[in-house]
Amino acid sequence: MPNPIRIGHSPDADDIFMYYAIKFGWVSTPVPFKNEAQDIETLNEATLQGLYDVSAVSFALYPRVREDYALLKTAVSFGEGYGPKLIKKRGTRLRRNFKVALSGRHTTNAMLFRIAYPEARIVYMNFLDIEKAVLEGEVHAGVLIHESILDFDESLEVEREIWDIWQELSGGGLPLPLGGMALRRSMPLHRAIEVEKALIKAVDVANRHRGVLAKMLLERNLVRIDAPTLDRYLDLYANDKSVVMDETQIKALDTLFRLGYEHGFYDCPIKAEDFMIPQEYEEARSE
Repeated sequence: MPNPIRIGHSPDADDIFMYYAIKFGWVSTPVPFKNEAQDIETLNEATLQGLYDVSAVSFALYPRVREDYALLKTAVSFGEGYGPKLIKKRGTRLRRNFKVALSGRHTTNAMLFRIAYPEARIVYMNFLDIEKAVLEGEVHAGVLIHESILDFDESLEVEREIWDIWQELSGGGLPLPLGGMALRRSMPLHRAIEVEKALIKAVDVANRHRGVLAKMLLERNLVRIDAPTLDRYLDLYANDKSVVMDETQIKALDTLFRLGYEHGFYDCPIKAEDFMIPQEYEEARSE
């Protein structure tokens, strides 16, 4: 039996939603998959170290791992008029050098925040601890991600949407690229194609059978939110546009990578499609 493929994904609801379509046996895989759930910044760091065969990553990280990992077309998260939120205590005013909690150095929201607020003093912490850090005065503000954007303490308010920063920087009209999946380049091409196809099918199946899968996840306590919040969150980040990236999403990714290069985050500009798994091999075999 071939060695299992190690897949790293985050514990937030959209990643779990995708992966458990495989875990529950609804989608077959070319070889066994072994999954591990970690917060997104832990996954980013693990990908820098090459620990997983396939891993969820922040899109802002990808140019830094492009030589070792291919970019997958599926299991993507984009914001359409929404996204991470910069929050603070209600009624307070932030100074130019305010202290802020971010969910990780390599996250997309961190890169966009740093472009918009170059003088802010940044503290990195697990995203689950950010709201508490703001409430207790450890920081002046924090950027909430994942499910926390839907329900936070009423004594807090939104200072600015990362979506609005993105619109200003990108020129408007494009979805906000947040995260996707990357696959180790050392994997044989035929296997990489099979793995990507299995993941595409998993996202598609999960999306088409959302009600049943969501109920199973809730009954098994596999998500950390209640049913109404899960439904709202999946509306945002696990939908038809998560299955396979379209041309507009790819254009948004290219814009993100260009902005990162222009602001000194990357060593060169790249185009997303140049780093995706080529399909010519499979097409040639089928002829």
